[in-house]
Amino acid sequence: MPGYLRPATQADAAALAAIYRPYVLETPVSFELAPPDAADMAGRIAKALSRWAWLVHEGADGRVLGYAYAGAYAERPSYRWSVMTSVYSLPERHRRGDGRALYTALLGLLRLQGFEQAMAGITLPNPGSEGLHAAMGFEPVGVYRRAGFKLGRWHDIGHFQRPLQADSGEDPTRPVPAETRPLAQVLATPEGQAALAAGQALLRD
Repeated sequence: MPGYLRPATQADAAALAAIYRPYVLETPVSFELAPPDAADMAGRIAKALSRWAWLVHEGADGRVLGYAYAGAYAERPSYRWSVMTSVYSLPERHRRGDGRALYTALLGLLRLQGFEQAMAGITLPNPGSEGLHAAMGFEPVGVYRRAGFKLGRWHDIGHFQRPLQADSGEDPTRPVPAETRPLAQVLATPEGQAALAAGQALLRD
């Protein structure tokens, strides 16, 4: 059995912190320098679920294997229909389709919530992440050169963007979009469950 996708809870915090820790300590994928502990991660989950979405991939044995989430693109209110997205998984799960499964569900739910644009920042080069985002419909929109210093060198950050709504960006004069809906409200609908199931169907052993 490949496990399943579900919304994160604060009880997942320790497992998610453990997945994220090596990305912080050993790679420039994250520009954080001190990995968050379980309490910090619980706070991040609570904040994300207050407005956006956070999903986990739980294996058939109950072990959390990966996660994906959305958060604010920027804090000022005019940005509130845009989100930043991220996905992380255990090293042994790389290149097994977990990221595609998590992102398929996440992006589908964000669309139903009413968000307009999904953004992602990728430390370059990162062929795996760049390939995943391209496969999920993200397009490169620019690079910040020498944006951060970590592990003894400067790193560029590539910026990627994906429309979430069919008419995103086509008519800049169209009426202001409706305010976004909470994740719990979307998950209570058949459409929300179908979005979760679409990602679930991509999971492999």
